[in-house]
Amino acid sequence: MNTSPLYAGFIFDDGRTDLKNLLIYLKKQRRECILAPLFKLLEACFDLMVPLVVKAIIDNGINGGLGSGYIVKLSLILVALAAVGMAMAVAAQYFAAKAAVGFATDVRSALFSKMQYLSYSEIDKLGTSTMITRMTSDVNQLQNGVNLVLRLFLRAPVIVFGAAIMAFTIDAQSAVVFAVVIPLLSVVVFGIMLITIPLYKKSQSGVDTLLKKTKENLDGARVIRAFAREDSEIDEFDKHNAALTKIQLFVGRISALMNPLTYLLINAAVIFIVYIGARRVDGGFILQGSIVALYNYMAQILIELIKLANLIITTSKAIACGNRIGDIISGVSQTLDGGDSKIARNKIEKKNDYAVAFDNVSLKYTEGGDEALCGVSFTVSKGETVGVIGGTGSGKTSLVNLIPAFYRASGGEVTVDGVPVDDYDKKELLKKIGVVPQKAVLFSGTIRENILWGNESATDDEINRAIISAQAWDVVDKKGGLDYVIEQDARNLSGGQRQRLTIARALVKNPEILILDDSASALDYATDAALRSAIKELDSTVFVVSQRASSVMFADKIIVLDDGALVGVGTHDELIKSCEPYREIYFSQYPDEKEAVR
Repeated sequence: MNTSPLYAGFIFDDGRTDLKNLLIYLKKQRRECILAPLFKLLEACFDLMVPLVVKAIIDNGINGGLGSGYIVKLSLILVALAAVGMAMAVAAQYFAAKAAVGFATDVRSALFSKMQYLSYSEIDKLGTSTMITRMTSDVNQLQNGVNLVLRLFLRAPVIVFGAAIMAFTIDAQSAVVFAVVIPLLSVVVFGIMLITIPLYKKSQSGVDTLLKKTKENLDGARVIRAFAREDSEIDEFDKHNAALTKIQLFVGRISALMNPLTYLLINAAVIFIVYIGARRVDGGFILQGSIVALYNYMAQILIELIKLANLIITTSKAIACGNRIGDIISGVSQTLDGGDSKIARNKIEKKNDYAVAFDNVSLKYTEGGDEALCGVSFTVSKGETVGVIGGTGSGKTSLVNLIPAFYRASGGEVTVDGVPVDDYDKKELLKKIGVVPQKAVLFSGTIRENILWGNESATDDEINRAIISAQAWDVVDKKGGLDYVIEQDARNLSGGQRQRLTIARALVKNPEILILDDSASALDYATDAALRSAIKELDSTVFVVSQRASSVMFADKIIVLDDGALVGVGTHDELIKSCEPYREIYFSQYPDEKEAVR
């Protein structure tokens, strides 16, 4: 498998999670990334000339007696330096902002593209709230970091070290203060940066937790009201919020040390410069203008270090957020296809002639403890209708999710049309399979647009046939036709209406294998029976997952699961006689028949 596949124009690397992997998205902004620091460098050079001009005004124009003409001339030079410096600053800001926005746009697009190819296991591990945080606050923080780095990262060291060099050209003995204070300032700045980076990452994890809690409460608002749990949920939110506040205050206090420590060092340096400079002036070694120039250079260093302190704080946050984004973008997804699959090259040999076959299959989730499935083996011929039944948590959904390779088996082998699912090109495999998941998900848009997800080239007649087979025609008719607009989260449809439309979406695909994962739980028994009758007319191999015995009892074959193990395979009549777990399920739903058997 190719470890660096290309999706939607974005490259996902081979598992490294370093922030530098995100820098490839700055390639499109290469020109802006060069021009922004370049203009800042020019601005810094002009700023370094200002103290020298002031020194000349004092020493030559005022004390030297060169007159007002000389002073006016140099003053005009100061104005010109300020104007040119401002122009350079505006240009640098423009190019830095353009590069940062372009970079954030590409990172956000790459992140979204990668999300589309994450496996079910990876989505389960990451969680919705984490992904939303990555897409929003993390990317925004990274954008701010890139903007500030391009504008200030080069300017700050140029001013700091440039001011020190210029100070030595004025008076070497007085400039010794610069040589002492700059290393001390570097220790303070970079020491605080190294301490705060992991703390900011921990802080962002706290944001994930809060977002997760908020999402759960919004999704479950009706349940919370029904059980009068508002106060307990508020208390739990406050607990998480307090934990986040605590870590943010802690890292904030450390970051807050930056300014006072730098001010302390700089002000101490200013005192020494004035003291040493005064003695040098008394000794006749330098003039008063030199002291003013030295002070101005120290003031420039102070200003730049304040900016650098803010830059370090923002950069620390950006690095933490960038690493979190890099963990996702740089990771190798379990669902990635390199384009070199055996199916694509037509070099695979079929292992059997079954539509679906499980050979000693086991499944263990990434973060799970025990196996969700253990040693499952069965075969399904083409055109068969297969019922899958078992208690809650028995592994029904896990089993059918292995057929389209939503999860990868941790042991054994699953084949479709005799070919291991891992050998298929992902798109080729999914062309064969129609899936109706447990949760009926419809997207904002018309009914037609939602049904066309199953088959983009389907005509209205094909869509209507699928809707009729899914027992959803009355829904479309009452809503006014295929152009009825479904709102976000399909909140303008009932649960049963959503389920029937998701079934229609799968049926319009005319799949070879149809998986109905407890997709009729919101339907009444009459509609459920009509749906089963319609599905029976299909040429597809059908898997019906349900906890209702009535939904599976007429299947050609019923698979019974209990705690991840296969405990029975057969028809309804066979299982009633031979499978105790099936009997328990059936007679719990049909107690009168249990009495009749007795």
